[in-house]
Amino acid sequence: MSQNRAISLAITGASGAAYGLRLLEILIQSGEQVYLMISKPAQVVIATETDIKLPSGNREIEKFLSEKYGAVEGQIQLFGQEQWFSPVASGSNAPRAMVVCPCSTSSLSSIATGASNSLMERAADVMIKEQRKLILVPRETPYSPIHLEHMLKLSQIGVTILAASPGFYQKPESIEDLVDFVVARILDHLDIEHTLMKRWGSSDQNA
Repeated sequence: MSQNRAISLAITGASGAAYGLRLLEILIQSGEQVYLMISKPAQVVIATETDIKLPSGNREIEKFLSEKYGAVEGQIQLFGQEQWFSPVASGSNAPRAMVVCPCSTSSLSSIATGASNSLMERAADVMIKEQRKLILVPRETPYSPIHLEHMLKLSQIGVTILAASPGFYQKPESIEDLVDFVVARILDHLDIEHTLMKRWGSSDQNA
């Protein structure tokens, strides 16, 4: 049986909506099929932090984002948080990788404890039990001992904790450059080629 090659992307209500939206854009440009989950708090944050005004209704949001990022038909599939018959809810049809970006500390807690109270939490739980790649991009500061304990627990079982901590050695000139730094690191861990930033030690990086 062939493996599902899609990538799941969950956008939660943590600050940093630009990271998730930019990642979605690059995944679409790279020809990836994306299973998308956007929580209700995330929709509020997107409206607060960006100029994007998502329509109401999952199908309308799916169409809006597909048109915005130039996706072909079916390339973006948006699933609601109680859509339990979606592929991400079962290990029998799990995608090859999942990214939670940005990942709220609430979502971090639910994933670390296996709560599975929403489709996003269940999807992450599936990735862990099926030993597939799961990347969490927490965006919080400072981290409490509880947050750190959850991240350590997940890291010890193979989950990648990729904090939204952009570097400055690239000499960023805009907020977009800082966003691209984090998105580039996510793409590296997904083994997806990109040109979002110069590589450390490369000749053009030192120019």
